[in-house]
Amino acid sequence: MIPKNTICLWYDGDALDAATFYAETFPDSSVDAIHHAPGDYPDGQQGDVLTVDFTVMGIPCMGLNGGPTFKHSEAFSFQVATDDQQETDRLWNAIVGNGGQESECGWCKDKWGLSWQITPRVLIDAWTDPDRAAAKRAFDAMMTMRKIDIATIEAAWRK
Repeated sequence: MIPKNTICLWYDGDALDAATFYAETFPDSSVDAIHHAPGDYPDGQQGDVLTVDFTVMGIPCMGLNGGPTFKHSEAFSFQVATDDQQETDRLWNAIVGNGGQESECGWCKDKWGLSWQITPRVLIDAWTDPDRAAAKRAFDAMMTMRKIDIATIEAAWRK
């Protein structure tokens, strides 16, 4: 059954590689279908992989091999809530270590240019704390980080 709403992500010929990486890296993720072009199109030929239906952490997506015209930007990202430092490290290292790049405050990009926020749940709890002084301490600590260090966030929050 086709989902009512699907996130469509544009790739330059490597949608299947990206979908496979996501399926291998994130829980509740899979490559669901591969569709080949029924005819030639501007950036491909009949028989090429045109779209890939995949799921990322339960979210239905479609990768479109549309060519080099459009690039991903930070205006769209997947935010992944992690439960502990081990999960945070595993996901961050998988993305960055597979040709991706680090950014700030828990953000990174995969090698296809798609942005990810690897965000420990404790960070969200800390910066939304009703004690605004405690929230600011945790927020200020986060602002100095690339990958989030949970122990440092907790220490700043609980100070």
